[in-house]
Amino acid sequence: MTNAAKRTRSVGQSSGEHVNPFGDVANRANPDHAMTIPDAVRRCRWIAVDLNARGFGLFVIGPALERQVLSPCFDAAHPGIAIETSLIASGDKSEIVSHARMSSVPCWWSDEKAVPGTFPTLDWCQRIEPLAPGTSGIAFPVHYGRKCGLAVFFGPDIALEPHSLFDIHARCFSLFEAVMRLRPGSAAKIPAISKRELECLKLTANGYTSDEIARLLSLSVHTANQYLSNTTQKLNAVNRMHAVAKALRLGLIE
Repeated sequence: MTNAAKRTRSVGQSSGEHVNPFGDVANRANPDHAMTIPDAVRRCRWIAVDLNARGFGLFVIGPALERQVLSPCFDAAHPGIAIETSLIASGDKSEIVSHARMSSVPCWWSDEKAVPGTFPTLDWCQRIEPLAPGTSGIAFPVHYGRKCGLAVFFGPDIALEPHSLFDIHARCFSLFEAVMRLRPGSAAKIPAISKRELECLKLTANGYTSDEIARLLSLSVHTANQYLSNTTQKLNAVNRMHAVAKALRLGLIE
């Protein structure tokens, strides 16, 4: 029995009925349900279970074309940040960022020691350089409005049959849309962030370092870092890249 079948059986066995825990992806049952980030993490974890993936992460692609940046929304270590996520967010990801901005074709990678058996059978996929050293995984480009990102799944034992590829991708699209639609319930819940703090955060979203931000805004490096620390705390984020992802979701920066 597949992981998806096991999950469906376990969820529905108490009532004797088939129960889809995600609702109808195409019809988006109950679209007014107020989803939270923990809800999104659980949905992503179920996708990972169905893929037999060891880890996962959802990333937003920064707005500027001149910098190739992936900002994490959350991952399997939520509310913390997994090592793989830090590696993806910190390196040059121009290849996958450019691809995700222009295409929805999934991409897979593998360390050369072991290629998960189902990857070579996926015709509508392309191989890329590993997003994180020493890992194997698959990345699904996702889009909502003018925003785009990646749903990423890691693990040496990922199993994905060709006939289920589009269903998994549709669930990733639905998840990304739900996360991008998250808004605070009222204006009072939006933290008071100064213009200078937002400037520093937007430059961070564009891939600039603290030294570069300080030079561009005629600040000391200490002051630039303090502005970024302030926004990280105000947004209740675990680090500045997490703060960028939250600010993008809230529409504080574009």
